[in-house]
Amino acid sequence: MSDALQRLIDKDEIRDLMSRYARGVDRADWDAVRATYHEDAYDDHGDYKGGLDGFIEFARSRTGGATQVMHFLGECLIEFANPDIAIAETYFFTAHTLGPEAQRQYGAAANGGPVQLSHYGRYADRVERRAGVWRIAHRIVIFETTRLSLGEVPPIKPSWATHRRDKTDPIFRLRAEAGLT
Repeated sequence: MSDALQRLIDKDEIRDLMSRYARGVDRADWDAVRATYHEDAYDDHGDYKGGLDGFIEFARSRTGGATQVMHFLGECLIEFANPDIAIAETYFFTAHTLGPEAQRQYGAAANGGPVQLSHYGRYADRVERRAGVWRIAHRIVIFETTRLSLGEVPPIKPSWATHRRDKTDPIFRLRAEAGLT
């Protein structure tokens, strides 16, 4: 296989890695999040700086009380240091609807109403291929800005498919119907 073709395959695998991370956090699937990192990874996520186990617990505590979490991933520039190490810079936007516990953690309150928190930034990752698998070895989350909105949120119509922060989300039904696990 040519080097150029292998680079295209590697880039696609790294972009999939970023998407699997986002889905894992959004669906509160912490095993899926864990699978996107090497066991000895380091994560600098703003309020948390440390290893993988601590990061999983931090992410669970910060988003576990949220009733809705969504990541939108934008541009992803991938630069290779060698065939098994790359630097990936992925732009992101996150939207969270915070539950009461998360509202307390962020110091936000809307007198019982919803609180919407959005982050805009970039994931700066050193990704490494070990044993043939690309995973995050070192992540720095670079925050560009944060937005907090208090008050009413328009309801989603009952006839629309809605999100779930667990494996009952509609994506998992589609995956099961297609024979994916």
